[in-house]
Amino acid sequence: MSSPRNASDAGGVTPDGAAWLASAGTSPRSTLSHWAERATAPVVLPCGVAFDVVSAPAIFGRRMLDRMWEEGPGSGPVAEFRGRMLLFAAPGTAQRLPVLLEWEEWGAHDRGHGRAGGVPPLLCHGTGDAVTVPALLDTTAAAVRSDSRWLVAPDTRHPWLPGPEVLLWAAVRAARAAVRISIFPPADRDANVYDVSRRR
Repeated sequence: MSSPRNASDAGGVTPDGAAWLASAGTSPRSTLSHWAERATAPVVLPCGVAFDVVSAPAIFGRRMLDRMWEEGPGSGPVAEFRGRMLLFAAPGTAQRLPVLLEWEEWGAHDRGHGRAGGVPPLLCHGTGDAVTVPALLDTTAAAVRSDSRWLVAPDTRHPWLPGPEVLLWAAVRAARAAVRISIFPPADRDANVYDVSRRR
């Protein structure tokens, strides 16, 4: 079972986590060899096989992540990259989530709540797309230079990944929470702790 991990220093991707990430590409061995030489550099990985990625604005993505850990099943791996939150999701999520968001938007209009209850545009990366993810070894200097870091680092060869329904739920909850707390200053970005042993 995974051990609790602080979001600010989820840091090192484990060997099993690296193997899972490498499985996204057509040549996992080559990817692992590259990482053996350059473990402190961000890497580009294809989506649609091992995972899809949902990219959200950083603050909203943090609110989604909080909802998933405080009220839901937890999350799969999560990274920050250049002002965006990258939520790793089950393959197929990138195709299905926009459809669910569209349905939610119609329902929100019917309820007089506006666009999907205040959910900002989410970028869904699936088959045919690729994303840049943080370095395997998360050093403070490297994270500052690349503006990237792991919040929940991959730690197993078969991580649990949320599907489109879980991410829709988290997005709607985050939007509602944003309305309630908008008058308060933002919380410390390093304050939250995500206990990965709670993942279902």
